[in-house]
Amino acid sequence: MDKIQNVSLIGLGAIGAAYASRLYDLDPTCIRVIADDERIARYQTRPVVVNGREYEFTYVSPNEETEPADLVVIAVKYDGLAQALVDIRRHVGPNTIILSLLNGISSEEMIAQVYGEENLLYAICVAIDALRTESAVAFSSIGRICFGELRNTTHSRNVQLVKDLFDRANIPYEIPEDMQRTMWWKFMINVGVNQTSAVLRAPYGVFQKVEEAHELMVRAMQEVILVSERAQIHLTQDDLRAFDAILADLAPDGKTSMLQDIEAGRKTEVEYLAGKVRELGKQYGVATPVNDMLYPLIRAIEAMNA
Repeated sequence: MDKIQNVSLIGLGAIGAAYASRLYDLDPTCIRVIADDERIARYQTRPVVVNGREYEFTYVSPNEETEPADLVVIAVKYDGLAQALVDIRRHVGPNTIILSLLNGISSEEMIAQVYGEENLLYAICVAIDALRTESAVAFSSIGRICFGELRNTTHSRNVQLVKDLFDRANIPYEIPEDMQRTMWWKFMINVGVNQTSAVLRAPYGVFQKVEEAHELMVRAMQEVILVSERAQIHLTQDDLRAFDAILADLAPDGKTSMLQDIEAGRKTEVEYLAGKVRELGKQYGVATPVNDMLYPLIRAIEAMNA
């Protein structure tokens, strides 16, 4: 293909809806949303609203026969990833590029086990403050998508194709030379602010103003830095300070995805954040007392919500 002309997206939460709206604005016919029949009926009854505008996306059932997409974007949560990998099967052909926007550092490995690595690109979202309330999504900053192969000293054809699409759709992006390190950096951020916001029920403004909340966030992040040293990723204090600069610009009333999950009574991604830090800590012989504390706290909150 000369350029990406059709995109299939699964996961119409805050992140998925925000970027889907940009693709729809580019061309309403270029974006399809994969959803089960129940969700499709709900979306058709109450259209998704992004920043005050209704979007009538084209919805496709997983069982519906369809041509493979040029690009499949996965924007579900981890507890929905296994089902999503089944639901996208009719949209994945031999040349389909797959891009995952999940938090953490585990989703690409799980995707590769089903669809292989040949057309899989790595990606994270940074500095987006999208908030979903029922069928409405609002954001003041759409942030950027960092994506690419694990190493991007030169840009592969798939990277160039996605870059061209993002340029056309006005989706901000970055192509880091070392994508693996960038993913670990975002993992560090999620481990810090997502988890502590869930426990404290705190929007970004709390971490901007309350020293003790900020310190708890930093202590959780420091454990990822320590583990990264043993894993030969080598995050530093400069990486932590880089997030502080981003945090300062986020909407004070904005909320992390994990806090939104807690408030909505949904299962969180703690297994892939604190759970992963604890697993890596044991693997490399690094103490992780803050994440050892956050893990049962968040699991207890989930149980109380249930």
